[in-house]
Amino acid sequence: MGSFGFSSPALSLSLLNSPLSRIRIRIRTPNSRMATTLTETTVAHRSETPPGLDGDGDDDDLLCCDGQKRQRQENEPDSTLTPSFCSESPSRTLSLAAAESRVERAWAHWTRLGRPKLIVAPMVDNSELPFRMLCRRYGAEAAYTPMLHSRIFTETEKYRNQEFTTCKEDRPLFVQFCANNPDILLEAARRVEPYCDYVDINLGCPQRIARRGNYGAFLMDNLPLVKSLVQKLAHNLEVPVSCKIRLFPNLQDTINYARMLEDAGCSLLAVHGRTRDEKDGKKIRANWSSIKAVKDSVRIPVLANGNIRHMDDVHSCLAETGVEGVLSAESLLENPALFAGFRTAEWVVGSEDSSKDAKLDQADLLVEYLKLCEQYPVPWRMIRAHVHKMLGEWFRIQPQVRDDLNAQSKLTFEFLYGLVDRLRELGVRIPLYQKDGHVAEVLADSLAASNS
Repeated sequence: MGSFGFSSPALSLSLLNSPLSRIRIRIRTPNSRMATTLTETTVAHRSETPPGLDGDGDDDDLLCCDGQKRQRQENEPDSTLTPSFCSESPSRTLSLAAAESRVERAWAHWTRLGRPKLIVAPMVDNSELPFRMLCRRYGAEAAYTPMLHSRIFTETEKYRNQEFTTCKEDRPLFVQFCANNPDILLEAARRVEPYCDYVDINLGCPQRIARRGNYGAFLMDNLPLVKSLVQKLAHNLEVPVSCKIRLFPNLQDTINYARMLEDAGCSLLAVHGRTRDEKDGKKIRANWSSIKAVKDSVRIPVLANGNIRHMDDVHSCLAETGVEGVLSAESLLENPALFAGFRTAEWVVGSEDSSKDAKLDQADLLVEYLKLCEQYPVPWRMIRAHVHKMLGEWFRIQPQVRDDLNAQSKLTFEFLYGLVDRLRELGVRIPLYQKDGHVAEVLADSLAASNS
């Protein structure tokens, strides 16, 4: 695996323009609160413009540091599926010894990372660096970036600089791409390879935009292409390739799918326990028994995604499926302290006697998040979304405060800190709860981290 060293708190990635030739860089920078940026000359290609990059001047698409008088340091680079699973010809099938060696390497890598069990799932516009760092502060042991569009990532410097930032504390890290072209995927992956522990292929996005773009879960209709994507990365990267998938309606198809990915070179598999058509996670429970069946059918590490709302769910999922770790998404957006044992009031009903006010609430978490955004700038649209997620229940009590937020075409940190103060002055407080006795320890660790 390539080595990478830097001391700048955040790195916003772009590399010098190059074809598919391998680029290896080592960067060491002085300590800085701003993201280090490596510039490049980009090749003009016609491309789909992702949200926030259409150049229309929307204030929510500006970085939250734009307009502030900060000095940036420049540094030089040092619905029902009928899958067809193809069998390999003997000349292209990995030998048993090679397959065994690959599986051993997959486990050795996972072990070197400390075998993380509590993982932030990939969320478009939501699992960005400041949010990942907040979740790590409260127990998360690894994290995924938001899904990145591989072609736009290779073509557009602005997209790279805004959508992918990291720092030395942001590890272990999965960088996730959607793709339908193996060569473009490899070019994008090589740009992030020095800064992550896995390059992940999104094979699970069920949204309409994925159908239109022919990526995510809609590649389940084209398994030879899926296989070629995995093989391209596995044969050409030094970091392992991981995949995040959904279930087929038929369990055996899912098992065959997982085995195909493993044979193609996948070193870690994250399984969302719902099918492509099961999009409503609040109404449809994830199928842990199917995740267990996948776990039992492959030899590489497996992660489970779905139904992780609090730590009791974490323990139950690990016990029922036997997986190496769990991913949480929507529940973390509302409660980034989930992995530290904190839970929202709705998950305390029935256990009030064993739960207590943890002296922490979502407004406290939002303030911590905003401070991280000042340190690691991200587009305002991401910050706005997190404010709504963390304070959603508070806004139901004082909807006029939410209306004032929505009326702001341009956000500032001063306004957002003032919004929290206003809620408190109005007497709004919805505590988080804990069932164990580690509240003081967790809070002390968080306070130390926020003051460092």
